[in-house]
Amino acid sequence: MTSRDTDAPPPFGSPALRLPDTLRGPLKAHLAELKEQFLQLGWGTRGGFGSRPALIVIDLALWWTRPGQPPMGSNVDSVVDGACQMLRAARAADIPIIFTTYDYDPADPPTPHDAKCADNIRPEDRPFFELDPRVQRRDDERIVRKKYASAFKGTNLLDMLTALEVDTLIVTGVSTSHCVYATCRDAAHTFRVVVPRQAVGERCELLHEVNMLDIDIDLGDVLDIEEVEAYLSGL
Repeated sequence: MTSRDTDAPPPFGSPALRLPDTLRGPLKAHLAELKEQFLQLGWGTRGGFGSRPALIVIDLALWWTRPGQPPMGSNVDSVVDGACQMLRAARAADIPIIFTTYDYDPADPPTPHDAKCADNIRPEDRPFFELDPRVQRRDDERIVRKKYASAFKGTNLLDMLTALEVDTLIVTGVSTSHCVYATCRDAAHTFRVVVPRQAVGERCELLHEVNMLDIDIDLGDVLDIEEVEAYLSGL
């Protein structure tokens, strides 16, 4: 990694939630050192690819991809671009593709977790939970509407992947520290998990960097998108 790469802010996220420029380089250097220390302990080795992959695109719906409206949105254009790049490769390889979005229902009872987040969803916001048109979902590509961070909790995703005999889950979308991480956590003991680095992101730079390291050490392989494309093209 060059000094320029280390010092540059990410192309996605909220400007208000970026790291101070003076901290970015030292923090990334420290995270790289942590990874080396974990490797010496036998953590963070490569799980590799299997032979039957599926691609999951997490929460690239308008609620998250439209900056400033509604409030949860931020600039994740580069993440959408990366996911679309993976979608082109996945469609060319003819592998299963699954999208997720939030299953909003104004009749849902409140939960303890609601106290942690401002409840700013209104019934008229329901259209924002439709997928961003840039992903160009096709009729034969599955969509999972979920209540929780993990795409597995309370859904039939595991049943679908098992029926398709999937052994490798390629994870893209938002947000790194929440729905992406939770999905990788639930997938890790059943599937090989692969995360294309340029196809995930979130609003907060620090949470993105820390959770990407955690995924790479404990849950799956964080790889450059070109490496994942090459794997799919070779199927």
